[in-house]
Formats: sequence, C-alpha cells, structure tokens
Amino acid sequence: MTDATLHKTDTAIPQHPLSRRMQSWILFLALIALLVWSWSPAEMYRVTALVTDWRNMAQFGEAFLRPNFLDWRSYASEMVVTVQIAIWGTALAAIFGAPFAILASSNICPVWIVQPVRRLMDACRAINEIVFALLFVVAVGLGPFAGVMAIFIHNVGVFSKLYSEAVEAIDPRPVEGIRATGAARLPEIIFGVIPQVIPLWSSYALYRLETNVRSATTLGIVGAGGIGQTLYESIRSFQYAETAAQMIIVVAAVVLIDIVSAQLRKRLV
Repeated sequence: MTDATLHKTDTAIPQHPLSRRMQSWILFLALIALLVWSWSPAEMYRVTALVTDWRNMAQFGEAFLRPNFLDWRSYASEMVVTVQIAIWGTALAAIFGAPFAILASSNICPVWIVQPVRRLMDACRAINEIVFALLFVVAVGLGPFAGVMAIFIHNVGVFSKLYSEAVEAIDPRPVEGIRATGAARLPEIIFGVIPQVIPLWSSYALYRLETNVRSATTLGIVGAGGIGQTLYESIRSFQYAETAAQMIIVVAAVVLIDIVSAQLRKRLV
C-alpha cells in the first residue's frame, strides 16, 4: 500500500461523534464565559430595576397608552422627510456601490485591486450612520442633506459587500462566451456580469431602503433632519403621549414600506 493510499484512507475516516460533541461543549462554554465577562460592564445587574422601579415604569407605560395625535400632520410631514432622506441615501449608495463591488470581486479584478477596495469598504461599514451624520452636520450644516450623506457613505460599504458576493456567485460561462469573441474587459462586465446580478442587486437595494428608513429616523437626533429631531425633543420634554404618537407613525411608515418592497422583491428575484 502506497503512502498516497494511506493518506486517502486516513482522510476518509469520519470524525468521531465524541469529538464533535466536545467541540459543541467548548463553544457553549465559551459563550457562557463571554456573557459572564460582559455582565458587569454592561450593567446587567440593573435588570432588577425593571421590577423595583415599577412606579416609574407604570407612569411611563400609562403615557404611551394614550398617544396624542393633535399635531399628527406635523409628525407625518417630518416622517415624509425621513423617508426622502432614506430614498436619496439608498439610491446614491446603490449607484456608487456597483463599481466598488466590481472592483472588490475576486473573480473580476486582481488581488492588488480587490484587497484595498475591500478594506476601504470595510471602513465605510464599520462607522455607524450617526457618527457620519455628526461629521456631516459639522461639514455641511444642520438639515436633511447631512442625513443623506451619512446614509450614503455607510451604505456604499454595505452595498459593495452584498453586490460583490453576488458577482462572485455568477455563472462564468456567459462571461467566457463574450471573452471568446475578443471583447474587452468592460463589455464582459456590462453584458456578461451585470445582467446576471441586476435582479439580486435590486432586491438588496429594496431591503436596504427599509433598513435606512429606520436609520434615518434616528439621524434627526443629531440634527440631520427628519422626525428624529421631533422625537428627541418630545422625549427630552417628557411628552410621552406625543412620543407615542410619533413612534406609531414611524412604525406605520416602516410597515408600509416593508409590505411594498416585499412585493417588489418577489417580482425581481
């Protein structure tokens, strides 16, 4: 029996069930250790305050059970602005994310292009929209445009990641067929890659629009426009009935967008 045969025989031996069980226990114990390690820094010991301070919780909850819709037109108008911020931020990110996705795809570009582009996109994703909103409020001033730019920059990183994964999963045969005709690299991408990924890219854009509406709701807290500013002022003023009304409007808008985008995604994918 040759060494190669011995090697194949060794690799064919299935892993013992005991070792798999041991790995599961190690992972479980590691998770428990992480939770214990995070208990005090996360102040989880204060969970008892939910019961001991029940009077505060009752007062808080009672106000939320009686939402005040007296200024609902103003709240709805601010919610529309929030949706518009999310639409523009998502649209810009979806458009500019496409070329970055191509450059970050290992089956399209060489590694010396792929890796720097991926790291740049990692940086965009790593920083939350609120941080970008704070930076743009300083750079361009208060208002919705700062919110648009915050959503745009963060989501360029998100779209490039999602788009590039779709590109790397394409069927290579159409691209090879176009290449066999002597076409340059750009026609290969336009006619061989893009048609395969457009439905999935469109689905990702609709999904991110839902997420960005929720994100845009909080950007107003730092002065980036939308209903977030009104919501923040109501909470600071202990106007919980007004806060409840605004939250209901936000939930209704997100649910409506979710229903519409879900139907559109079914038709695209």
